[in-house]
Amino acid sequence: MNVALAHMSTQKHFAEKLLQIKALQINLQQPYKWASGWNSPVYCDNRKVLSFPYTRDFVKSELANMILEQFPDAEVIAGVATAGIAHGVLAADLMKLPFIYVRSKPKEHGMGNQIEGVLTPGAKVVVVEDLISTGKSSLEVVDVLRAHGAEVLGMCGLFTYGFPAADEAFAQANVKLHTISNYTALMEVAEELKIIGPEQQEKLAEWRTSPSTWSI
Repeated sequence: MNVALAHMSTQKHFAEKLLQIKALQINLQQPYKWASGWNSPVYCDNRKVLSFPYTRDFVKSELANMILEQFPDAEVIAGVATAGIAHGVLAADLMKLPFIYVRSKPKEHGMGNQIEGVLTPGAKVVVVEDLISTGKSSLEVVDVLRAHGAEVLGMCGLFTYGFPAADEAFAQANVKLHTISNYTALMEVAEELKIIGPEQQEKLAEWRTSPSTWSI
């Protein structure tokens, strides 16, 4: 099996795992409401992975392998608070690398830290995120790390919706993104398992193309 096929196999395998533990859910009849106000027929809650030891082990191993393959010069793993912290810790522990995490904003008491842990200026950092939607909050973490002197090699995550706006944002920020699975793999698995049919797949494709204006 070549590398591209191996990666696709892993992407579909993980999408199926997420469906099995209901971390990924599809509901076109009653779309989910995101904090942004968008209506979404797909909901992803990767925090559930932590409650399933074998799936958790899979994620730990895949993240570590991805970092070793894509960013072999990594010196520090940085988790995005809060959902990326646990997955980042697991990967960093397996790789025996230092771990830090980045808050969405500085603490309002104590030292007022936004970065927790030890970050040496010039350190080569890989960011770990659980889920990438628009990419806005994830890339804000990259900005914080760069402002503190880190060299951000890229970002690794569990799942991405693959929105065009996110792809553009990562390109503009010059950040390489790699994820264990993605929306395309999810759609293929959902069709194979007969969770969705051709008509539903069309509606789901419309949503990913224009999530901010999508409706049933």
